[in-house]
Amino acid sequence: TTETTHRDGQQGGLPLTTAQSLAIYDLQCAFTGTSGAIRQAEFFAYRPSDRAALEGALERWRAGAPVEPTTWIRAAAKDVELIKALGVRETGMLASASDYHTFHKFKPGGRVQAADSYLDAVKATLDHGIRPRLHLEDATRAPWEFIAPFVESVLALCEPSGLRPKFRVCDTMGLGLPYDDVALPRSVPRMIRALRGLGLSAEELEFHPHNDTGLVTANCLAAVRAGCSVINGTLLGKGERTGNAPLEQTLLHLIGMGYYPETPPDFTALNGLAALYADIGEPLPPKYPLYGRDAHRTRAGVHADGLNKFWWMYAPFNVPDLLGRPLEVSLTKDSGVAGVVFLIKQHLGQDLPKDHPIVQAAQAWLTAEFDAGRQTAVEWEELARLVLDAITNPTR
Repeated sequence: TTETTHRDGQQGGLPLTTAQSLAIYDLQCAFTGTSGAIRQAEFFAYRPSDRAALEGALERWRAGAPVEPTTWIRAAAKDVELIKALGVRETGMLASASDYHTFHKFKPGGRVQAADSYLDAVKATLDHGIRPRLHLEDATRAPWEFIAPFVESVLALCEPSGLRPKFRVCDTMGLGLPYDDVALPRSVPRMIRALRGLGLSAEELEFHPHNDTGLVTANCLAAVRAGCSVINGTLLGKGERTGNAPLEQTLLHLIGMGYYPETPPDFTALNGLAALYADIGEPLPPKYPLYGRDAHRTRAGVHADGLNKFWWMYAPFNVPDLLGRPLEVSLTKDSGVAGVVFLIKQHLGQDLPKDHPIVQAAQAWLTAEFDAGRQTAVEWEELARLVLDAITNPTR
């Protein structure tokens, strides 16, 4: 995968200082380790703070960090001039592909003018020895009659240089579908296969979706299965509007499909990233998959009972081992005696039966609370006082 927090994450509203940008880069590297899970991270290069973050990341990479920093620019020759002295080997270049863009971003506008402008910028990158990565913005609404000849023109332009271009297929508005029996341009797998048919290798393709309609992870997996080697997104899904592809979710499924069999990424490192986002006022939603506060918390008595009997029953995988996060129970009017048993065992190591006096006393207190109209859940910190008092003063 490749990472775009420093570009699309910031574009989506993350208020990052240079220090915070570098802390995020360090966490990306800690997550990746020797797995190769994240190959590159792209940075803006327009503001001094972004260039400082990029330079710091480049220093780390040259010293052996596993994630290569790249840049993102508009496909304009003047932007190429901006990055030529920064020392990057590759840059992303915005190449908007749908008619919505080519006819309305340019004056007077049109496909030919847009393609010519992009090709001028590609030539400028080649002149400076920088590998171009063309971001086909809004590709899932773009005419194949524009994409195919444009890709072929870029390939022809790059051939004498020996620098093979990359192409990023952008599902900018989240309209792509993960199905083969859907027409182009909305079918993600058909789009990937069509581009492969133009002579692009899997390694020369990236897929960059957004989550506007809720299919972002499914579309990522469809792209990989169709022959795309790289998914571009963000760890923990930060990004414009509803967010970018959450790389941790995509990678988790890929591991389940047999990828990274020897050295997987370190998912526990992302607890630090979740904490960083909370510290800067951008916390994850409580029910955000995998890393949200309530992602592994049950409030149902039947689930708590299952956790007590065989915890795998209500865990999708070994959550504590893989993520470094506990399975949790919050007590409500529906959590039953099993929830009390679970919390006592989890926090005190005592496996008490449901009819134990301490369990019954705790459940009686809970019942009284909810019968009196309480609506909020009871957490261990509140229940602990009653339970610990019953343990230390059993005759009361």
